Amino acid sequence: MERMYTTQNLKNMQNSPELIKSIKKLLEDKKAENLVVLNVSKHTNIADYFVIATANSPPHAKALVRHMLTELEKLGIKPDHIEGNEESGWILIDLIDIIVHVFLREWREYYDLEWLYSGAERLKL
Repeated sequence: MERMYTTQNLKNMQNSPELIKSIKKLLEDKKAENLVVLNVSKHTNIADYFVIATANSPPHAKALVRHMLTELEKLGIKPDHIEGNEESGWILIDLIDIIVHVFLREWREYYDLEWLYSGAERLKL
């Protein structure tokens, strides 16, 4: 039986450890590197969590994002919006309370979100 979600259930799931774990696993399934989950809720009002991953090439970044979005859509979860693309070196997927950042290595080092949000708690999932 397919799981159906009401708007409230989706809102609850979008801020849940269950969804963060699912996102992490989906990215790991496609060999994302150096996955980090930060609780940024005390440091910014744009999201509660950042999931940060590295792709080793533009096609890899595209595959990571496509796989994650396809599987989340099966759960009834669609992003609010997506910014960037695999050629830009940084793809941002806004899931309201969770923002997923998929970087190419050089862009991740350049923007260094982990340093920028160094006071944020790192979740160990």
